[in-house]
Amino acid sequence: MAFVNSVPLRLSAASASAFTCGRHGAATTPSSRGPVRAPPSPVARVVPRMSSAPTDVPANDDTPLVGRTADAVIPPGTVPRREMLAALTAAVAATAAAAGTGGVPEALAAPAVMTKPSWEQVPLAADSTLFDMSFSPTDPKHGWLVGSRGTVLETNDGGDSWKARAFQNLDADDEINYRFEVVTFRGDEGWVIGKPSLLIHTRDGGVSWERVPLSPKLPGDPVLITALDKEAAEMTTTAGAVYLTENGGRNWKALVKETIDATLNRTISSGVSGASYYTGTIISVLRDAQGSYLAVSSRGNFFLTWSPGQDFWVPHGRDSSRRIQAMGFVRDDVNQGLWMSTRGGGLQTTASGPDLTASETLPFNKADVKSGGYGILDVSYRPGTNEVWAALGGGALYVSKDGGKSFKPDKSVGKIGTNLYKIKFFSKDVAFALGASGVLLRYNPQPV
Repeated sequence: MAFVNSVPLRLSAASASAFTCGRHGAATTPSSRGPVRAPPSPVARVVPRMSSAPTDVPANDDTPLVGRTADAVIPPGTVPRREMLAALTAAVAATAAAAGTGGVPEALAAPAVMTKPSWEQVPLAADSTLFDMSFSPTDPKHGWLVGSRGTVLETNDGGDSWKARAFQNLDADDEINYRFEVVTFRGDEGWVIGKPSLLIHTRDGGVSWERVPLSPKLPGDPVLITALDKEAAEMTTTAGAVYLTENGGRNWKALVKETIDATLNRTISSGVSGASYYTGTIISVLRDAQGSYLAVSSRGNFFLTWSPGQDFWVPHGRDSSRRIQAMGFVRDDVNQGLWMSTRGGGLQTTASGPDLTASETLPFNKADVKSGGYGILDVSYRPGTNEVWAALGGGALYVSKDGGKSFKPDKSVGKIGTNLYKIKFFSKDVAFALGASGVLLRYNPQPV
């Protein structure tokens, strides 16, 4: 498939100013710990007032006791040592009980250690829905963030601050109507997919961009693109077409022999419910690190897989009566298994090494998630650990510490007030959660 020459675009800073964001915390000063009491004088000691006589002394007993009257300065030697120690012990215990410090007076207790929440919001100059983020593997501090209403943001400090960008040579009146849904980088090579159907390419790390015209014969609209190398990328469309370019988008080579609807309509006997005479499109197309693809039908009644070397997509039925909400790869590797969320908050995973060559329904194991009926929009695995995060409707975040077998709500974040649609881990300790209304959360690794 051939395309006409690319049209150059210039990228410039938008009128919006830079926004510095990051983690904020109040420094602890010595004054915040309260006054520190001086030790008792070796010459005289203060004995606190006692509210009542000790229980082991009759009420009509006239025997003088330390502290029965007002606080007084008692020179050493005036009171027997045993009574003085008992009074001081009672005073310290009363102070500790009132302060709730477990035997240490409040003024002398160490300040509480404040733990940062697992996720913190990053201020942005945008209130649009955020769809995707990418960092260059060769420069992990340099990244891009895209969203609806023409939102394009760039960072050069690893996501601490973001600057709004704009493609100047796009129609100014139409740019705000674009939904930039995918961004991908490999070195200085970057690609952006938008709607209405749009493909943009950069060779210099985003300093300049060019629009890649798309053929009207292209089956479906671009839905996913992955930067592979210099001038090389793989693109998938809503019709299931998979293409490879090795010259910056001037020519594309088809990797699948037919579109998904053609495959399904040809294999009527596949036994996949809802697949026969299929005329819809696919959503939630994902590519793992090895080049395998996973797609969910727009109706949510079945899913499909494709791996390099296969001629056609392979359809698979779901093993649940509920429709598919979202799907993904376990640890970004098809050999580790698949996860599937269903309408109503269900979550299940396959075992490692699932057989994706046949159309039979794959066996899934249910995870323990008390979601309260909220749908699970995304699941992401923290590299090198058993920690797994799930984004639920309403902005709730759930975490698993056992590799995804059971999940509990993470209450350290508080109420987000909007949906979080995607969680992306770029390394063990670098991750972001993208949501609606310009909500961007950054991950804070917790001490073990």
